[in-house]
Amino acid sequence: MKIAKLSDIHGIINKIAPPGLAEPWDNSGLQLGDPSADVSRIMVALDATPAVVDSAIASACQLLVTHHPLIFKPQKTISAATPLGRLIHAAIRGGLAIISSHTSYDIADGGLNDLLAERLGLSGCAPLQVTSRQELAKLVVFVPEGHLDLVRTALFPHAEQLGAYSGCSFAAGGEGTFTPLAGAAPFIGSVGTPERVEERRLELLVSRPNLPRAVKALLAAHPYEEPAFDIYPLLNEGASLGLGRIGRLAHPAPLADFAALVAERLHAPGLRYVGDPAAEVSKVALCSGSGASLLREALRAGAECLVTGDVKYHDAREAEDLGIALIDAGHFPSEHIMVAGVAGRLREMLAGAGYTGCEVFECRVEREPFRYCRPE
Repeated sequence: MKIAKLSDIHGIINKIAPPGLAEPWDNSGLQLGDPSADVSRIMVALDATPAVVDSAIASACQLLVTHHPLIFKPQKTISAATPLGRLIHAAIRGGLAIISSHTSYDIADGGLNDLLAERLGLSGCAPLQVTSRQELAKLVVFVPEGHLDLVRTALFPHAEQLGAYSGCSFAAGGEGTFTPLAGAAPFIGSVGTPERVEERRLELLVSRPNLPRAVKALLAAHPYEEPAFDIYPLLNEGASLGLGRIGRLAHPAPLADFAALVAERLHAPGLRYVGDPAAEVSKVALCSGSGASLLREALRAGAECLVTGDVKYHDAREAEDLGIALIDAGHFPSEHIMVAGVAGRLREMLAGAGYTGCEVFECRVEREPFRYCRPE
């Protein structure tokens, strides 16, 4: 059984929420911990609150994965006289490392905003505010006849889709020449003898972050001791990445009914909305957490409604003036869905990497910080 190190888990989380996607003001990533430490039990939570940290330590976890960073601003001291300092001291004493994903996971394909869109029944989604575009490269490798399918199959998991099409590649025939020199262990031919071999040129589209994994897979699958391959940077624009999502409901609904659905799907203890309850909603924008700043972006994109949290009074007034509906589902309900999402992805990827002895738990102790009173 493979023993996972904290650095191994960090690498897997970086695939789920690539650090290069994070907003410049963010502080996602490894907050506390020794990268060489063994990890066999992981807890996932939205926040590293005292109750969550205590629960993780009591559950004998070595790693807590959170959405919101524990350490957000630079600290001049780590004093146990402050709430943050006490929390950091407690985690270190308990041998608990902490990794946070935050805006990396907000923006990531399959991340928090995609989870939220799926939960609310949106389809055909795209980023609401584009922050970057995927950089692409073309990977070209030359493979001897009879080994094309083996190498191609090894590379497909790392290749890009073209729209709604996966498994995209191109192959053409040609002749390769080489002469094995002293010290070589040729797959074809013998040392000192010039060779001519029927080969296939295989081309695939790969995103820049996936290139190291693609090359590793290529080297493992290729029969040659020294396979020839080329990597070409491309000017083609890759997939758009960004904050929030915009998509369509399968069945348009009155705003009041859609707001009730949002409250039900997110288990929101209380929900506010702005707009005509009877107005039909079909195109919806959303941003988990605090996304009222994207109100005008949502309007420009043709949304009839923006779903987010942390809506202020003047945000509501602006929505009225602009004529766009605004649903405040709360910060916690719109983001707490990441716990199950991240835990599921971690279990899947840990098992795929052979770390079958590493357990992942969803935190059960954190609660919405607000309490709601309802008049009799």
